[in-house]
Amino acid sequence: MMKLLKPSLIALSLLTSCSVLAEKIAITNTTIYTATDNGVLTNASVVFENGKIISVNPLSIKADKVIDGTGKIVTPGFISTMNQFGLVEVNAVSGTRDASAKKASINFDPSYAYNSETTLVPFARKGGITRSLVAPSSRDSVFSGQAFTILMNSSFDSVINTKSAVVASFGGERKDSRASSLIELIDKLKGQQEKLSNPDESAKKAKSPTDEEETLTALLNGEKPLVASASRSSDLLQLIKIKQEYGVNIVIAGGEDAARVKSQLAEAEIPVMIKVVANLPGSFDSLHASLTTAGELEKAGVKVILFSPDSHMSKNLRLDAGNAISYGMTPQGALEAMTSNVAETFDMDSGEIAVGRAADLVLWSADPFEISSNVESLWINGEKVSTESRQDKLRDRYISKDSKPRGYIKP
Repeated sequence: MMKLLKPSLIALSLLTSCSVLAEKIAITNTTIYTATDNGVLTNASVVFENGKIISVNPLSIKADKVIDGTGKIVTPGFISTMNQFGLVEVNAVSGTRDASAKKASINFDPSYAYNSETTLVPFARKGGITRSLVAPSSRDSVFSGQAFTILMNSSFDSVINTKSAVVASFGGERKDSRASSLIELIDKLKGQQEKLSNPDESAKKAKSPTDEEETLTALLNGEKPLVASASRSSDLLQLIKIKQEYGVNIVIAGGEDAARVKSQLAEAEIPVMIKVVANLPGSFDSLHASLTTAGELEKAGVKVILFSPDSHMSKNLRLDAGNAISYGMTPQGALEAMTSNVAETFDMDSGEIAVGRAADLVLWSADPFEISSNVESLWINGEKVSTESRQDKLRDRYISKDSKPRGYIKP
C-alpha cells in the first residue's frame, strides 16, 4: 500500500510547489524604488507571477494574493559581490576555507566547493540581499579563478552561473614587481589574440582549444568580464590601456584611488566596485582612499558598484550605501550600485523593478538606507524566502523561559 502511495505523495508535493510559484501576487499602495529611469513611484503597486514581474503600477489589479504595502517601501533585491558565501564559514578554521587554491589558475572554479547551507546566506538576507557574485580569493598568482553567481535561497540548486567572471589581482607584490602581473595578463591576451587571428596556423595543429584558451577567447570577445582587483591610480591607467588594446570588459574591484582618474575611467566605460567604508589607506597603493570616492565617481559618469568583501557582515551593504549617500552619492545612484549596475555588468536578469525582470523583491518597513529599517518580506524569483538566521535561533533559544539545562540558566 505504501509503495502505491509514495508516487502520489510526490506528485502532490510537486503540484503544491508549482501552484505556489504560479500564484499571482500583488504588493499595493506602496513606495517603489524601481532602480530604473522611472525612479521612485509613490502609492504604486507591483505584480509578479511565475518568478517574473508582470506589471508595475497597472490600472487594475487581479491577483491571487494582495499585500498592502501602505507606509512601506519595495526595492529590487540587493546583489552582493566579491564575497565568499558558501566557500568560507569560519575564517580561523582552515577546514572551512575553500575560496582559494594552492595553484590557482584562470579556470579555477570554486563553485564545486559551494555549500548552499552556509549560515552566512540567511544572515545576509536580513540586509535584503537576494543574489550574489561569489569570488575566489587567491593572491599567489595573477588569476584567482572564476566567480560564480548564486541565488540567496539556500537551495541545493542555488548556483545559477558557474563562470560569471574571471578574477585577477594587480598591485604591489611582496616578492615581485607589480609590472609582472600586468605583463602576464598582456602576454596571455596577446598570445591568444594572435592564435585567433591566424586560423590557418591553428588548423594545422588540429587540436581542440584548451580550457584556458577558451576563457581567454571569451575575454577577448567581451563575452565575460575580467574583475581586476587594483587600487593605485597608475595601475588603473594600465588596465584602461589593456581594455583599449584588447577590448576586454574590465571591472575594477577596490579602486581606492579611482577618483584620481575618474574621467579616464568614465571615458573607457569601466565600472568600479567600491568598498565605501575603506576611508583609510591599507597600503601604499591606496593612499587616497576616501568616503567621498563613490560619490565622486558617480558624478563623473562612472558606473559604480558597492560591495562589502566581509561575507560575515554583507547584510550591512545597505548601510554602506547610506554612508555613500551622506558623503555625496545620490540615493538613486546608491540603489543602482547595489542592483541594476551589478545586474548589467554581470548579465543577471534581476536588479530592477520592471516588467520581465526576475521577481527578486524586498518589502521594507521604511527607508532601506536607514539603520532602524528592517526586511518584512523577501522574494527570490517570486518565491518567498525566510529571513530567519542562526542568530535569531540562538537568541530565541537563550531567552526562552522554558525549562533548560543548568548551563542555559543565569546564576
